[in-house]
Amino acid sequence: MNASTYSYQFRPEKVRSEFFRLLPISLFVVAFGAAFGLAAVQKGLEPLQAILMSFTVFAGASQFAAVDMWGSEVSLIPLIAVVFAINSRHLLMGASLYPMLREMSPGRRYGLLLFLTDANWAVSAQEYQSGKRNLEVILGGGLALWLAWIFGTWLGVYFGGLLQDPKSLGLDMVLGCFLLAMALGGNKSPRTLVAWTVAAISSLAAWKWLPPNTHVVVGALAGGAIGFFWLEKKPDDTVADGETSP
Repeated sequence: MNASTYSYQFRPEKVRSEFFRLLPISLFVVAFGAAFGLAAVQKGLEPLQAILMSFTVFAGASQFAAVDMWGSEVSLIPLIAVVFAINSRHLLMGASLYPMLREMSPGRRYGLLLFLTDANWAVSAQEYQSGKRNLEVILGGGLALWLAWIFGTWLGVYFGGLLQDPKSLGLDMVLGCFLLAMALGGNKSPRTLVAWTVAAISSLAAWKWLPPNTHVVVGALAGGAIGFFWLEKKPDDTVADGETSP
């Protein structure tokens, strides 16, 4: 595929609007960034190391897991395995956006995915179901969340005593409620509702009986299997069937 066939064009004004659209969510990300910064320095990381980790990795749950395993001697293979397990959901998230991503050059495509998070993916995927193409939210919204995560880490490193436990204020529920609202605001066809239900039940079962962090992948695969095997008939297929029937 040559450069002329890459048809997706970013609109700068749309990127800016998506930045401000996810800015409210990013304020809560600051709180968890602060919790990470505090945990990192308590585990022995230097302030600059903790900030650089947030700058380059930008993966909250994985960073907490890595810091939890940190010590004078770090087992590299288990660390890689845990981080991969937590972030493996990004394989499915990226695949769901591929119909849009394939209209970009590989360099821009993979650069964009550096800013992929649960929040901006949910917005983009929900709007794609409604017939809208919105990769600007991955860049604009991702930048807002990334900057908030770095700023929060900086606060936690130097002023961590101000907010040691965001969960005590219920801040851990904010992103979950946001994702639930995006799901409820999307397509409500029987196929979609069954997929969400199966994903939820499978995820809860995996959370109870399988190793930590596997529930995210199990739920995504179970819901994705419903979508793969239950294909909705397109309107033009119905017309074609009507024409060939006696």
